[in-house]
Amino acid sequence: MTRRRPPARRRTRRPSRKQQQRDAQLIVFAVVATAVIGLVVMVVNWLLAHWWVLVVVLVLAVLAGVGWLYNRQQRAQWEAVLAQGLRYGLPQLDALHHTRFEDAVRDLMRRDGCRDAQRVGGRGDLGADVKATDPFGRRWVIQCKHRRNGAKGSAVGTPDLQVLNGTARQVHGADVAVIVTNGRVSGPAVDFAKQQRLHVVDRQTLAVWASGSRPLWELLRAVPPPRRPTSLS
Repeated sequence: MTRRRPPARRRTRRPSRKQQQRDAQLIVFAVVATAVIGLVVMVVNWLLAHWWVLVVVLVLAVLAGVGWLYNRQQRAQWEAVLAQGLRYGLPQLDALHHTRFEDAVRDLMRRDGCRDAQRVGGRGDLGADVKATDPFGRRWVIQCKHRRNGAKGSAVGTPDLQVLNGTARQVHGADVAVIVTNGRVSGPAVDFAKQQRLHVVDRQTLAVWASGSRPLWELLRAVPPPRRPTSLS
């Protein structure tokens, strides 16, 4: 007689390390979730029992929000007052770094009512150092040329105007393209500006604009008409 072989025992596979890690993570997640839910339930029950605490917190939050809005409004009004009284003398402008000179031009445009005036000068600015929209809806693109030695520095030449002419309207969508300098402007550059409907703010015009209260568009000739009627137009 042939003996029957006993049936082979099946080997039980042990869970892999990844499976064990997943199981451990699920257990940890379940424990944390249970603890968080329990904590939330405790806080809610405590607040229901002490409802006045929630009322006090809400009142304080409302007061803080009102105070923040009031301070913001006061700051905006104060900045507007300071902007209206902004004045620069030529010695101040001559002493500025060229980036601070761009900031000064931006601030003067804000003083004139261009609330969105911003300095955009830097590498790759494509001929635009300051952009602004005046109260009449006209888009201004300004290129700033600061001269450390003022009138004794090198004159702004035609190449500078050519850069502005090539990008102000086509790239930046300018209605008014302006170059501002605290120095001199060469004769050919002035002629080129007239031919291409560009505006030049030389040292003399800058002195009147920066030290006075008249907006820049009142000091320049042949400025385009307003885009939209406003209370100022």
